[in-house]
Amino acid sequence: MVSSSPEKGKLLIAEPTLTGDVSFNRSVVLIAEHNEEGSVGFILNKPLEYEISDLIAEIKVPFKVFNGGPVEQDNLYFIHKVPHLIEGSIEISDGIYWGGDFDKTIELINDQTITENDIRFFLGYSGWASLQLDQELSSKSWVVVQNEYQSNIIQKPANAFWKEKMLELGGDYLIWSNSPENPTLN
Repeated sequence: MVSSSPEKGKLLIAEPTLTGDVSFNRSVVLIAEHNEEGSVGFILNKPLEYEISDLIAEIKVPFKVFNGGPVEQDNLYFIHKVPHLIEGSIEISDGIYWGGDFDKTIELINDQTITENDIRFFLGYSGWASLQLDQELSSKSWVVVQNEYQSNIIQKPANAFWKEKMLELGGDYLIWSNSPENPTLN
């Protein structure tokens, strides 16, 4: 389950020591790209108060929007599991795809061909420069794990995702699973 190296399709689990980090505290990040130039990912467990219909007037359905990370938060991104419907998609891994023809995506959402179980929207993304993520891993800011959910990760409820991962990691992580989000309020 725990992996030593970040790769496309794997998950980054924020170490409990990231409690002071507003963006990444208790985050679970799907790595969408990792190469010598850097890394890109999307935070999977930080829903925003927005629905996609609040941001894109042409969309008539109330799909949730998530905080994808601190980079380019004025841009909308999406991952999905229907590349046969959305041309131009980039495979992340295990049946998960990133982006594609947005106009066609809007059309498919409005005619209910694509459901909320097929797609997840993000404002912004998480990005790391070349070797930056490796340095953060060396400083024990993240744990890298396999994505055992594969494409079903899109349907994964956000509310207890980080806690679930802490429980799965076991050992010293067990105590963190029940700690308050802000330890100073304890």
